[in-house]
Amino acid sequence: MKRLIYVAPLAVFLVIAAFFYKGFDLNPRALPSMLTGQPVPPFDLPPIKGRGDKGFADTDLPGEVSLVNVFGSWCVACQVEHPFLMGLKERGLVPIHGIDWKETDPDAGPRWLKRFGDPYTLVGADPDSRAAIAFGVTGAPETFVVDRAGIVRYKHVGPIDAEDWEDTLWPVIRELRKE
Repeated sequence: MKRLIYVAPLAVFLVIAAFFYKGFDLNPRALPSMLTGQPVPPFDLPPIKGRGDKGFADTDLPGEVSLVNVFGSWCVACQVEHPFLMGLKERGLVPIHGIDWKETDPDAGPRWLKRFGDPYTLVGADPDSRAAIAFGVTGAPETFVVDRAGIVRYKHVGPIDAEDWEDTLWPVIRELRKE
């Protein structure tokens, strides 16, 4: 019985250490999405100011592989990501559509895009988070890869950088274009 008193704490420590060790293998940016493999949820967003009468809706997605990027002018990480998105637009690799999320001032998103550049083919305003909730967005920026059939194939959480693009997003897009 005395031996159990000494062995039990060691066993508990080993179990806890195993969980921590396993946790080091996990990618904190890889959050599972319930939408992966599912059709894009229905949404129909009005245009942001200054971009004409065309907003952004789920019906705009089928036909080509594209990215859906959730951003906001209030989002510091979106400012970090934005130059990379502008570079993608310049290279013409994939259409990028935007959801301008949770703007309290309807002029903030358009002002932000005018200041930093507009990488989006289509962009819609989502001040009430209806589209973001449907997508299961937990924060901005988040980017979804959508295939030709309008199916979500990948969700990226956080700012996209060159490593994310080369290692994950671009290979997914290239593979989807082969299908």
